[in-house]
Amino acid sequence: MNQELINSIADYVEKNIGEFHKARVAKLQSINLEELLSRKNPYMYKAKNIVTAGQMVESLASAYMSSAEESIFGNWMEGIAGFVAEKVYAGHKSAAEGIDLEFDKEGVHYFVSVKSGPSWSNSTSMKKQKEQFVKAVRVFNTWCWACLEADSVSWPSGAFTI
Repeated sequence: MNQELINSIADYVEKNIGEFHKARVAKLQSINLEELLSRKNPYMYKAKNIVTAGQMVESLASAYMSSAEESIFGNWMEGIAGFVAEKVYAGHKSAAEGIDLEFDKEGVHYFVSVKSGPSWSNSTSMKKQKEQFVKAVRVFNTWCWACLEADSVSWPSGAFTI
């Protein structure tokens, strides 16, 4: 990576990190105890020897925020990935469901789904993600063939890979 790109990414992060923290604060301010209590198994707290209301609220709020922060951070990382894809490959946010970014590199069209952690999927979500990629490629190829027939775009052979 060249230094100019590194500097522009650092500038992007510096200018946008506040949005991550604002979203965390907003989520914390929106906590509703009744909603939190309705989502959790009370027997689990008994098994964990959580016996006071204070311990329970602290545990509930911590679990809630941990989950919320994963989503907030993932969205923030998607912004960084989009910024880099735009700078490096003239990429853009995808309109396809489940696909975050699209860009072309060396004659190949890429579909990207940004994941911000190592354990992002289970078998069900992986199956759905694969279906979304297949659909995106199918729609893209249909669009490309329509463009080719209209002689408005020419694509190199072998440009579409999964």
